[in-house]
Amino acid sequence: MNTERLTNGLTAMGVAFDQNAVDRFAAYCDILDEYNAKMDLTAVLSDDERIDRHFLDSAAPLAQGLIAPDAHIIDVGTGAGFPGVPLLILCPTLRMTLLDALAKRVNFLNDALARLGLTAATLHARAEDAARMPEHRAQYDVAVSRAVASAAVLQELTLPFVKTGGLSVAWKGPGVADELTAARRAAFVLGGTVRGVVPAPVPGRDDWNHVLLLTDKTGVTPKAYPRKAGTPNKKPLA
Repeated sequence: MNTERLTNGLTAMGVAFDQNAVDRFAAYCDILDEYNAKMDLTAVLSDDERIDRHFLDSAAPLAQGLIAPDAHIIDVGTGAGFPGVPLLILCPTLRMTLLDALAKRVNFLNDALARLGLTAATLHARAEDAARMPEHRAQYDVAVSRAVASAAVLQELTLPFVKTGGLSVAWKGPGVADELTAARRAAFVLGGTVRGVVPAPVPGRDDWNHVLLLTDKTGVTPKAYPRKAGTPNKKPLA
């Protein structure tokens, strides 16, 4: 792994890190490569692209000061662990739950966490089903989701997990402006209020216009939501 690119990027973003974090990122790279050789876990990227697209991009909420060190977080649709695992590497005191609908990904995550010496819960479930479980509904300070769905759909997949006063953080591209009206309507139905978007730049990648869509949980999500698995994508609220 190009540790210089990683450390220079984190420094430019203003994200704190130590040598343990650098070592864990390097080990995470090795584990990803190992699993990618035998299963379709994530796109195989060059070293620099992986650092930029997965590690530095995942750190954006820390750069923006959006996550407290002891926050209770759920990563909805974590896939190969983005953004949850990089956030946990950089801030091991986070109380993290990694949720994914595919068992093979959850098995990978359990192995990776053990080998990285990190503590997190994993959950094999669809977001729509997990958000109806009492132990997960309205239990989290922050829900994060990266590259999962449209902004309106993400509101239904994330806000039911968030306690009143908490926050949903969704990684989006420049096209988010066209999604904001629908996202605001969906958030209103689900007990949320769209705060807006904040930049999420990756150092040296001026070709990216990444932003974080922030939605505050200002009320209680009605019992009817989320709807049954698959419905939010097929019939977005807005």
